[in-house]
Amino acid sequence: MSNAALDQLRHVFGYDAFRGEQAAIVDHVAAGGDALVLMPTGGGKSLCYQLPALLREGTTIVVSPLIALMQDQVEALKQLGVRAAFLNSTQDAGEAATIERQLLEGGLDLLYVAPERLLAPRFLSLLERARIALFAIDEAHCVSQWGHDFRREYRELTLLHERWPQVPRIALTATADAPTRREIVERLALEDARQFVSSFDRPNIRYAVVAKHDARRQLLAFLDGHRGDSGIVYCLSRRKVEAIAEHLASRGITALPYHAGLDATVRAANQRRFLREDGVVMVATIAFGMGIDKPDVRFVAHLDLPKSPEGYYQETGRAGRDGEAADAWLAYGLGDAVLLQKMIEDSDAGEDRKRLERRKLDALIGYCESTGCRRQTLLAYFGEAHPGACGNCDNCLSPPVTVDGTVVAQKALSCVYRSGQRFGAAHLTDILRGADTAKVRQFGHDALSTYGVGGDLDARQWRSVFRQLVAAGLLEVDIEGHGALRLTAASAAVLRGGRTLSLRVDPAAPAPPRRERGRGGSATSVPTELPAAAAARFEALRAWRAGVAREQNLPAYVIFHDRTLREIALEQPADLDALAGIGGVGAGKLERYGQALLQQLAGADSG
Repeated sequence: MSNAALDQLRHVFGYDAFRGEQAAIVDHVAAGGDALVLMPTGGGKSLCYQLPALLREGTTIVVSPLIALMQDQVEALKQLGVRAAFLNSTQDAGEAATIERQLLEGGLDLLYVAPERLLAPRFLSLLERARIALFAIDEAHCVSQWGHDFRREYRELTLLHERWPQVPRIALTATADAPTRREIVERLALEDARQFVSSFDRPNIRYAVVAKHDARRQLLAFLDGHRGDSGIVYCLSRRKVEAIAEHLASRGITALPYHAGLDATVRAANQRRFLREDGVVMVATIAFGMGIDKPDVRFVAHLDLPKSPEGYYQETGRAGRDGEAADAWLAYGLGDAVLLQKMIEDSDAGEDRKRLERRKLDALIGYCESTGCRRQTLLAYFGEAHPGACGNCDNCLSPPVTVDGTVVAQKALSCVYRSGQRFGAAHLTDILRGADTAKVRQFGHDALSTYGVGGDLDARQWRSVFRQLVAAGLLEVDIEGHGALRLTAASAAVLRGGRTLSLRVDPAAPAPPRRERGRGGSATSVPTELPAAAAARFEALRAWRAGVAREQNLPAYVIFHDRTLREIALEQPADLDALAGIGGVGAGKLERYGQALLQQLAGADSG
């Protein structure tokens, strides 16, 4: 690691040490090497190009797909005293001309642009006249046509290497399985680039999956443990987003909707509130996603099954970017799997794409039904082994009860067969429980040998059985048959008694994961790990930060992260030199806020 890199890390960013492979990446890129960086959300990817930008001569061009993301990153860099700017459609001609002039005059360390603008002939001509230090391609997984965030313009970014072969490139992403990684390398011509693959593990996130039976009540129970916290609730449809946001608001929760169908002004205003205020819950489709840099999101909840493990990993990764404890909670039911399978089959995609999406959905269903460590299952999908149980997921904290489910499975499979493999789980459950319904009488299913043989289980338990049989590959959903369940080739062994089967027993009322305050509790509450006097100082500093952020129309975390304020409250630095030793207080912020911080500390103690 070079002394220059460490000096800049300390002076500009206020940190004494690199994390993980940051030092190796910075050294490699600063020396002119190409790199592909896979690092989990919150792992410090941005530093891997921001620091080389300060070490190399010229301007670093950052390709970023979202306006909101580039704006927040530029504001954060300016707070550090870094010469950063962005060019996008929100600026008028005068503003854009000023930034272009700064680029040509060498007055910028970093310039953020969207891929569409970068590829415009006028902008490429501008770059020809500027001194370029580095090309950084953020969210590089957008290049993959098989991915969940495909952007066609990313495919044309090989032009950078063709026109500026002497300028190093760094491509970065938090989400890429092995096939996507290979596609990034191929599409961006990074065959000779050094690859840095960090662990995908986010140990501060607690994963939990519950069987969906009363989704709204279950969500409210989960949110009871997160009163006052910022978080995201993902739903599959726009209609559901608005209904859930309204429902939460009626229960006293500050909840806002976000989806692509909202008026653009409303959508932008809601996102701005989420980023700038504490305790806002965003209820959203996946339109609210990439580039959410808010570090203190304490939970991500899914009321519907995501489309793939990659999507799930990236969405849950928006929680706990600050390294503090956070929750990833998912309510899942068989209906989710049926709906997503239907969406796959009804899409215009080719058969190869559909086959891949089916495999990804199967992998995610397997994760949901797993009785083992969630983290092990999730990381294994990305080709990473986790040593032992994680101790921070629902299955590790409350190991599920499993029973010999062979006889129960035989009853379910036999019922599917004897009713003609034409019906869904709800009607099959009625048959097994001996229900007297019009549909049962209509089809004469009260005369079947399986009628009433499952009365010892309630409807919720039978839903769990059918869900687990689908996940185990013993039943499949007939999409063309409106969600009917059919036997698979593997069913015969169970029906003949040649294969035994363990099934998980779902708890009658799944409890949400609970945390002690200070490990993911309310962001507005006093963290219990702080002594009383330090806690009072911490709250005073947060109130001061909120006021500063409002004055500058910035998110509070751009001023200082909670972790930095917590350390200040504990250490009580008496002067600027001592304050400079706190993590996250670089020279720029020390000059800008140092005296005010010391005054706040003095006032908190005297009060």
